[in-house]
Amino acid sequence: MNTTIALAGNPNSGKTTLFNELTGARQHVGNYPGVTVEKKTGAYAVKELKMNIVDLPGTYSLSAYSLEEVVTRDFLVQEKPETVVNIIDASNLERNLYLTLQFMELGIPVCIALNMMDVAEKRGIEIDIKKLSNLLGVPIIPTVARNGKGKKELMAAAANIIKNHTIPSPLDISYGDDIDSALAEMEPLISNATFLTQTYPARWIALKYLENDEQVQSLGDAKSPGISAKLKKITDRVSSHISNTLNTYPEAVIADHRYGYIRSIIRQDVITYQQDQSRLRMSDKIDQVVTNRFAGPLIMIAIIFGLYQFTFTYSEMPVEWLGSFFGWLGSVAESTLPDGLIKSLIISGIIDGVGGVLGFVPLIMFMFFGIALLEDSGYLARVAFMLDRVFRMFGLHGSSVMAFIVSGGIAGGCAVPGVMATRTLKSPKERLATLLTVPFMNCGAKLPVFVLLIAAFFAENEAMMMLIITFIAWGGALLAAKFLRMTVIKGESTPFVMELPPYRLPTFKGLAIHTWERTWQYIKKAGTVILGISIILWAMMTFPGLPENQTQGFDQQRQTLLAAASSTIIEEIKTAEEDTKISESAQQLSDKLVAVDRVEAETALKQSIAGRIGTAMESVTQLAGFDWRTNIALVGGFAAKEVVVSTLGTAYSLGEVDPEEIGSLSDVLANDPGWNPLVAFSLIIFTIFYAPCFVTVVCIAREAGSWKWGAFSMVFNTVIAFILSIAVYQIGSIIL
Repeated sequence: MNTTIALAGNPNSGKTTLFNELTGARQHVGNYPGVTVEKKTGAYAVKELKMNIVDLPGTYSLSAYSLEEVVTRDFLVQEKPETVVNIIDASNLERNLYLTLQFMELGIPVCIALNMMDVAEKRGIEIDIKKLSNLLGVPIIPTVARNGKGKKELMAAAANIIKNHTIPSPLDISYGDDIDSALAEMEPLISNATFLTQTYPARWIALKYLENDEQVQSLGDAKSPGISAKLKKITDRVSSHISNTLNTYPEAVIADHRYGYIRSIIRQDVITYQQDQSRLRMSDKIDQVVTNRFAGPLIMIAIIFGLYQFTFTYSEMPVEWLGSFFGWLGSVAESTLPDGLIKSLIISGIIDGVGGVLGFVPLIMFMFFGIALLEDSGYLARVAFMLDRVFRMFGLHGSSVMAFIVSGGIAGGCAVPGVMATRTLKSPKERLATLLTVPFMNCGAKLPVFVLLIAAFFAENEAMMMLIITFIAWGGALLAAKFLRMTVIKGESTPFVMELPPYRLPTFKGLAIHTWERTWQYIKKAGTVILGISIILWAMMTFPGLPENQTQGFDQQRQTLLAAASSTIIEEIKTAEEDTKISESAQQLSDKLVAVDRVEAETALKQSIAGRIGTAMESVTQLAGFDWRTNIALVGGFAAKEVVVSTLGTAYSLGEVDPEEIGSLSDVLANDPGWNPLVAFSLIIFTIFYAPCFVTVVCIAREAGSWKWGAFSMVFNTVIAFILSIAVYQIGSIIL
């Protein structure tokens, strides 16, 4: 049986020395078709398997920047050797593994010859080969090419790959939000161009476009100019964005993340230095402190607490200003619009509903600014690296950490990109467990709910409460993952490798752009999705209205009160302006009339479509401390979590009559007899864990390949949320 294998590696890695040791006098020299780069071929036999060995030109990467790189890449994709023996210098592991990653991204079967082991030992470098092999998922054989040590074991490993017909899946590396989003957009376009995907994996082609690889772009232009033009448009957009935010370009970002991926491998105790390392880079020196097993977690907690303290402290005044603005807007609408459904819709449905969500824009903006600072500096990747050991204890993959963080693992993310981020997980079961638990994170949609309740009942310890909520979300997600991995999604955990990009000093322009982009998404959602849902829920809380006999009954109560009062008192109430002091008798009559109006409004709300739904649920939800108004809000929250706040605003607005008396929604809840800190905390727990928003459910179903997992997520999450809320409320009621 004849097969072809390729020898590849960096220049000066000992590749040619190993080739000569393997082939001896049986080599001959030829030329690659159409070019003048010399190639060497030889033969090696392992039992009945005869291997034709091709010595490729030495190269540092597979980018089309040099003739050697083009020749090497063309041979790999056109001749398709059964395996590539990648020779790497053991004394310079980081630089040499860069080429290895590119082979793996191409989906080529790879066997690594860890060469120059004698040189590495002289330099005091010890390599845990077994761990390195497990992390990379490829066989690694230590060799010393100049004396032939390890060559038999190396060729036996290569023969084993060939006999087993091992075809690995292309390696997926996360390159950060900007690059990953572009890749996700480009891959479906490339998949439609079969002439490309027959040669290269779709993701790899997308990377080449982002790296401005002229050879791949020319191929695309020739075969499918329409698709190629779309890919170039995406590339230009991403390049411009990265240039504006990070002052760099996609090629550099991709290279940084590849080297970060390699560093994360090396730092998992793969290399032990017996000699003093006096030339550590600045990133490594910082990481020695911030990723330390003991100091690292404490620093992480301090940083997250500082983020919350910064957010609540500096956003307090802008939030008050915006709240006052919407209060003023409601007063203007109240005084200028004629009574009727239109007035009710504008004040209760739009201003009090959507305004309740938009009122938190300053806080959201400050939170996003802090997250952008941590993300652009490279610290969030270190958080993921530190949490890997914890995640493995709960049956998740280390790469799940980034999906959790993207979903709002600290605060302010979104579950949808978090769900999409699970694509980097190779194990289907680890991926599914991550899909089902990322919605537990504190996404930007849940933040308004938390902030509303914290402001009303825990105002003295806002930052600490947010930190506690963050720990509850993470702890609940990990415990749920452990439960799923022990029951419906059993399976072994796989090794973890994650890129650690170098530390960067974020630019103010980049921070501003990232902050505004995310804040604008929040505002846009409030002005479109939340507005639409608020109007629908307003209609459900308004119609069908009170029957005529009940309306007449309330009118009769008012007439009775007015009939019993003197004309002087009635005239005094009618002519009194705001802040005008009236007599005690007039004040008593006014209070009684307002009380009748309030009872009528609340009765109408309770007998509306939404009110009846909320009341019907109350017999069960009261176990968790939720009344019928809260039930309406939580039902709306199935569409989007921000709706919980907007619906509460609408519900309490419709249940009142005088906007001047309402104040902020936080004040209303704080002064409502049905609310207290225990009820608020129970609602916080429920909001953390109950069903993801509808868009996230759709994404889960799409990524999992079945709607049953989307439905499972809704039911499983809501059941967990309700059980925990009942436990909190009932136990709290007993204690307090």
